[in-house]
Amino acid sequence: MALSATPYKVELSLTDLDRGVYETLRFTVARHPSETEERLAARLLAHALWYQENLAFGRGLSDVDEPALWGKSLDGRVLHWIEVGQPDAERLTWCSRRAEKVSLLAYGSLRVWEGKVVPAVGALKNVNIAALPQAALTELALDLPRAIKWAVMITEGTLYVTDEQGQHELQLEWLLGER
Repeated sequence: MALSATPYKVELSLTDLDRGVYETLRFTVARHPSETEERLAARLLAHALWYQENLAFGRGLSDVDEPALWGKSLDGRVLHWIEVGQPDAERLTWCSRRAEKVSLLAYGSLRVWEGKVVPAVGALKNVNIAALPQAALTELALDLPRAIKWAVMITEGTLYVTDEQGQHELQLEWLLGER
């Protein structure tokens, strides 16, 4: 018998000072049985970082032809394809052909991955890569409750996340392109 996805109720108070976005978002997100809490936290941070009205969660791990998040136009074109983790250069190139803009929120031990992948996709003009600090992400993702309530403030490339445990500061490092 296959394991089922775990639903998480999310309330995200977003204050993006860099873009002038002030929203309170309420949604349910499914955590795939093989997805870690860190990956789920990274998807939520990507949602906040690149929030737009038409942004939606893709099937991600369940369907390799869909991203973690994406924004589509009314006619079905993919305007923004968002990945999380450490996809290979082939995957990022494939994504860049299917969307006007591709963004990646990378996390984990990135030294070897960055040396191989970033130079391989550096010529792609529609790809942007940001890296999360691993220690801060690990702390934020530790024991995620099923009802997540985050206040996220974004300013000058830093995400400040306030939750039940306190405030977490995640300084993004841009490896390729920009937001």
